[in-house]
Amino acid sequence: MQSALLAVRGLNKRYGSTTVVDDLSFEIAAGECLGIIGPNGAGKTTTLRMCLGQSVPDSGDIHAWGYRMPQDALQIKAQLGVVSQFDTLDPDFTCAENLLVYGRYFGKPAREMRKRIPSLLEFAALSQKADAKPAELSGGMKRRLSLARALVNDPRLLLLDEPTTGLDPQARHLMWERLQWLLQQGKSILLTTHFMDEAERLCHRLLVLDHGRKIAEGRPRELIAQYLEPEVIEVYGVGATDVLDGGVRQFASRVEQSGETLFFYTRDSGPLQQALAAYPHLRSLHRPANLEDLFLKLTGRQIREGA
Repeated sequence: MQSALLAVRGLNKRYGSTTVVDDLSFEIAAGECLGIIGPNGAGKTTTLRMCLGQSVPDSGDIHAWGYRMPQDALQIKAQLGVVSQFDTLDPDFTCAENLLVYGRYFGKPAREMRKRIPSLLEFAALSQKADAKPAELSGGMKRRLSLARALVNDPRLLLLDEPTTGLDPQARHLMWERLQWLLQQGKSILLTTHFMDEAERLCHRLLVLDHGRKIAEGRPRELIAQYLEPEVIEVYGVGATDVLDGGVRQFASRVEQSGETLFFYTRDSGPLQQALAAYPHLRSLHRPANLEDLFLKLTGRQIREGA
């Protein structure tokens, strides 16, 4: 990898007897989007908080631009842009005022910020909302304003914690468009997400975390090829699980069950599809393996509670 913008080495964090981040190491290069995925409680948000200096690691090192976090937090934060998981916009300020005041935190002169605000609002597709307060905005508008606010200091690296959670499909796609544009401009992004389509669309590389440990790392399509069979057939409907008693299992490399849905993983779907023809009352979906399959194979299908 080319020279790292941010380098994390041997990061550890415990709360009481619980290890939240366990010997985690990774790098992110200029112009790269690195995604962190994992179940609830995997350590994603805690990792970002340590990179921001909001939480102090028990051991390990975080370096960026020749500085060390948290010892040189001010110097590092000056080159970071942050969109947190929850809305932190000031409800008493208009969109334009939110940008102006945030710019002042970075020492940007008011005159300079007033010149930049129109372009930031245009980037966020909020030019007509300059005088609106956050309560008047939709969820998607608030997230785009938060992203525009994260750009007031022209950061080299953006840290985004689940930036599209709670958005409808149209709002998510518009947010993705803006993030892809930033990558094209040479910005770097460290992103946590629960949306596998988002991870595959935006991220050059992925870290998969579980119980605070890195269990896989690589490019999305390479990870899929490494851990999964290339084809998946989903079978569902009343009595779908009965096909397992009819010898169909032998035509798949691996079978997983979630409720009344069966997932057949195979390298050659032909024989399996022929066998399933004997069950015309069932519905099936034939598709390529994807990141969601990878996520579930590596971390399991059980529901996790926690953040």
